[in-house]
Amino acid sequence: MNFHAQIADSAVEAARVAAGVTDDRLTGATPCPDYDTRALVNHWVAYTGPGMELRARKQPYPDDLATRDFTAERGWAAAYAEQLRRSADAWADPAAWEGDLDMGGMAMSAEAIAGMLFMELLLHGWDVAKATGQEFRADPASGKLLLAIVREQAEMFRQYKGFAEPVEPPAGATDFEIAVALSGRDPYWAA
Repeated sequence: MNFHAQIADSAVEAARVAAGVTDDRLTGATPCPDYDTRALVNHWVAYTGPGMELRARKQPYPDDLATRDFTAERGWAAAYAEQLRRSADAWADPAAWEGDLDMGGMAMSAEAIAGMLFMELLLHGWDVAKATGQEFRADPASGKLLLAIVREQAEMFRQYKGFAEPVEPPAGATDFEIAVALSGRDPYWAA
């Protein structure tokens, strides 16, 4: 299943949230207890920016991707917005959705990789938004897709400590809000 449209729409929202991150918020807490805002933003930017483009092109990550401090670079949010556009464009190529990628000795389908990166884009986008006093707005199609991917991947992510135990979603929650809660994030978390 090719869900390029949802990647592209969510990339625009991620760029909007990144543009709203101010330097004074980078040392604050986040819904991810292992990350302060700077560490979370750097993780988010690395894997959904250059990492997402590299995976679409079936290229390996550079050695320094996970340790690079994007937030120390002048104009990092604008650079991230441009990288998100390139990443979304890379997934527009039908060849990006074909075949498998080697993930440390384990083959994963391109679609599964895209799903994981889509979760990173939206869930960590929500985390960054919450940590910086913003709202992450997922369109209904993206929320529905995210919920399906979270339901499919939740147990595996919990085994590897990527998700906490599910949280009760708010009454009348959207698909996006349900996905956030199923990933173990507290929908009421506030900085």
